[in-house]
Amino acid sequence: MKIIDDLNSWNSFKKTVKKGSIIGLVPTMGALHDGHAALIKKAQKECSHVVTSIFINPTQFDNSIDFQNYPSNSEKDIQFLKGLGVTLLFKPSEKLMYPYEIKASNYDLNGLDKKLEGALRPGHFQGVATVVDRLFELLEPDRAYFGLKDFQQVEVVKKVASMRKNPLKIVSCRVVREDSGLAKSSRNFRLSAKQKKAAASIFQALKFAEKEIKIFPIPPIALEREMKSIINSSGFLKVEQIEFVFADNLDLIKSQDYPLDHYQRDVQCFVSAFAGDVRLIDNYRIS
Repeated sequence: MKIIDDLNSWNSFKKTVKKGSIIGLVPTMGALHDGHAALIKKAQKECSHVVTSIFINPTQFDNSIDFQNYPSNSEKDIQFLKGLGVTLLFKPSEKLMYPYEIKASNYDLNGLDKKLEGALRPGHFQGVATVVDRLFELLEPDRAYFGLKDFQQVEVVKKVASMRKNPLKIVSCRVVREDSGLAKSSRNFRLSAKQKKAAASIFQALKFAEKEIKIFPIPPIALEREMKSIINSSGFLKVEQIEFVFADNLDLIKSQDYPLDHYQRDVQCFVSAFAGDVRLIDNYRIS
């Protein structure tokens, strides 16, 4: 596996790429797991060359402690990638990614950065937009692969890609879950065994919501109450927020009393909860 940390080395590689080849990018922040593996495998099937990047992006953390505590193990990640047959790893420095100052740019994201996660974590999606735009600028991939566990992030990245002079295809991939239903996440490495077991209650609550909507004309206020009970009763989790939105534009469903199945539109449910100081997120199409 070739590890590239500067632009000259990347440009040298690009000169060896045959015309018409498809370059796929799988951006990560390390702490790799099966969710990342699924992205890489899909990219390997669809692209002539695949580059995986590892860069823990400081501008998307609204909490400096969260940034400092983000799990990092370069050697373990390298072995993980080698096991998948990855041939190109891009590990840029902060200086390469932020040559002038470590600061997020300001993108017009049509309000996507203000909703849901964006409302809870001001500035987060501007940081995401900044880092992916920089990766696209440096590497010029034809495709980039992202997981739908971060559903809103995928929409932000699609918007950023569309604004570029040479747009690229953003490929969204399904959520990879543990046998328990817990969404695979780098943050799971910070959970104790008991917390990890309890965290499965998030997906249990999402599946409960899906089932309830099929059976009853249930309004958001009642569904949220039941979902919170399922998660909080695990004993190790505390719900931060549960939101119901229209899947096509992420607009919040404001009426608390109108049954969700009556809209005749796809509804996505977003959940955030804390296990100690570890913040977990998940989402699911419930109707």
